[in-house]
Amino acid sequence: MAEVTGIDHIYISVSDLAVSEPFYDRVMVDALGFRKNTFALAGDPHIQYFNRHFGFVLRPARVHTPHEPYAPGLHHFCLRVDSIAEVHAVATQLQQAGIAASDAKLYPDYAPDYTATFFTDPDGLRLEVTNYRQERRDRHDHWASL
Repeated sequence: MAEVTGIDHIYISVSDLAVSEPFYDRVMVDALGFRKNTFALAGDPHIQYFNRHFGFVLRPARVHTPHEPYAPGLHHFCLRVDSIAEVHAVATQLQQAGIAASDAKLYPDYAPDYTATFFTDPDGLRLEVTNYRQERRDRHDHWASL
């Protein structure tokens, strides 16, 4: 059986690339260290943010409706950084860049070491940055014995 080893890429349709690009530049490039390129596919401009692990691509929407996180489809997208300190640093950097990110804080109802910051993109897509929790590390490191 094939094992999925990660997410290769995510495509997000946005209502206005000119509005979303500077927002995602501050999040993906400035705060999270992704690289960026642009390309066209089927005549549509695309903006790709990428790191060593996966790509996050913006493409123009063809239907313009507000994002509704409780409708069928994507509820939110969570990015993971290595440590709690990095979650705090990302939240501060986003806030300083004018993004209404929540203060990073502990959410013990989710997990004993779950720290996160939450914010929303220009189209209302909910985004989160959390830490690499011990439960996830244990799952990764001890998969064969689970």
